Amino acid sequence: MLTHTQPTVINRARLLERFLRYVQMDTTADPHSENYPSSEGQRDLGRVLASELQAMGADDVELDEHSLVYATLPSTTEGDVPTIALVAHMDTSPEAPGSNVKPRVIDSYTKGDIKLAAGNAIRLEDYPDLANMVGQTLVTTDGTTLLGGDDKAGVAIIMELAESLIEHPELEHGEIRIVMTCDEEIGRGTDKINVDKLGADVAYTVDGGGFGVVDEETFSADGATVTFTGHNIHPAIAKGRMVNSIRAAGQFIALLPAQMDAPESTEGRDGFIHAYEIDGGVGKTTVRLILRSFETHDLDDFAARIREYAHQAAEAVPGINADVRIKKQYRNLRDGLTRIPESIDLVEKGFAKLGVACTRAIIRGGTDGSQLTEKGLPTPNLSSGQHNIHSVLEFANLDEMQLAGEHLVALLGLWSEQKS
Repeated sequence: MLTHTQPTVINRARLLERFLRYVQMDTTADPHSENYPSSEGQRDLGRVLASELQAMGADDVELDEHSLVYATLPSTTEGDVPTIALVAHMDTSPEAPGSNVKPRVIDSYTKGDIKLAAGNAIRLEDYPDLANMVGQTLVTTDGTTLLGGDDKAGVAIIMELAESLIEHPELEHGEIRIVMTCDEEIGRGTDKINVDKLGADVAYTVDGGGFGVVDEETFSADGATVTFTGHNIHPAIAKGRMVNSIRAAGQFIALLPAQMDAPESTEGRDGFIHAYEIDGGVGKTTVRLILRSFETHDLDDFAARIREYAHQAAEAVPGINADVRIKKQYRNLRDGLTRIPESIDLVEKGFAKLGVACTRAIIRGGTDGSQLTEKGLPTPNLSSGQHNIHSVLEFANLDEMQLAGEHLVALLGLWSEQKS
């Protein structure tokens, strides 16, 4: 059971109600769109959040032209204390269906598999952490869509925190800047954020899995697009004339590592090359990949290998032209956090105030915090009760979400004591 030693501030019922509303809005990011945000559903959720922030009495509420949502909670303490930004993203992953989400609330989980309406199941054997959640409130889907806890759990936690702090002006905190971003799942979450405008000294993304974890490292990441161009002609007259780009793409995929440097075969601090999408036809086929490592210099090696594999694949199919394009995505937030070590230390002290153990962790992925830290705003990542993300077996733990909010109350109180 999750327990803590401080009085509760976060309104649990309201937190759940918010979360259930938010997840039923389709905000799936579209990696093929050039627009920002990439999907209209993100604009819709942005309007809802801005309206709710205005209704609860937040200051400086803004829904900007990019559909980013900003708001301010004024300081309740005297003196010059750091301004803290709290960040979550409104979009959900395109890697699983995100429309027509039907959330199901399990008020008190009893140990065992969780059967979903579509015939799928969240199995205790596959997810042993469930054994520690007996008696807690879980939210699942019907097994045909993702839930969207990544990161609508974070959105709901920050929104509920804001209203709870407004209702409790006796709680001390410095100025708080709230930011809801778009398109984090496709690597564009901070593209439109002006860090100077934000005016924060430190930030936290509320976008992590489980509870009691602070992510102090992320992957460094690049994207790669490999395009094979051939020549299409009617197969009846194709002899000596057709150049099938699909064959070259197949050769390329076969050259990619499977037993090492692939997500299926790595863990911990291992990086990988991951081909996640392929489309096209005889005339042109495109393979999209992501390159990930905790050591940024490894990405240059991965890119060189992709270029070599593409060259070999093109040579194997005479007449093929291969084009490789590498795009920088984000960088490990580790180095940037050294500028403000308190950004992690106070997280641990906040958990200690709740009587909860804290784990420092690395995340085999990225957050908006990766890019914000690179832009000069140190931004660790905090857990928010998400589980099995990017999957139709995704679920969220309301107990963990509530305690994540209580932890933010404690953390903001600690920052209010850091007077200059």
